[in-house]
Amino acid sequence: MHKVLVPLAQGCEELEAVTIIDLLRRAEIEVVTAGLDNSPVTASRGTVIKPDTDLDTALTEDYDMVVLPGGLPGADHLDNDQRIKDILVKMANSEKFTAAICAAPKVLANAGILDGKKATSYPSFLDDAENVDVSGDAVVKDGKIITSRGPGTAMDFALTLIETLVGKEKRDEVEKGLVR
Repeated sequence: MHKVLVPLAQGCEELEAVTIIDLLRRAEIEVVTAGLDNSPVTASRGTVIKPDTDLDTALTEDYDMVVLPGGLPGADHLDNDQRIKDILVKMANSEKFTAAICAAPKVLANAGILDGKKATSYPSFLDDAENVDVSGDAVVKDGKIITSRGPGTAMDFALTLIETLVGKEKRDEVEKGLVR
């Protein structure tokens, strides 16, 4: 079974976080949510999310993919956490998947793993990123990196993550159940 880490920072975008977690679990992918500390996470619109564990504990395990929800100030908190940058670099060096949506692709850029890659984000969040081919597409997959624009693209993003990890048949099965 594939295993995915979804770090949750205070001020994350709840629509993105919950959509990612929900759809991956519908696809029978093991998802571990980890708060940057031991506190419940209050998302950007006030929804309180109780992570499965804290980040230090989560980082004792191996993952096939790390997915960063966006939102502000959530993406800033992720960007300022060295543990997040370390796991992103470790994943990239191990040729495993990293993914980010909305404001969070800037975390990938600041960790240096978007250099020479095509990526997308919420408008303007990658404008200062050097050596990144910024796209306006809803979802962009470049090698082992997957990025997406924002809350409105969260479902397509999560379905792309499913297809990447477990194939188109499972993606289609999950999507059919969503009655899109």
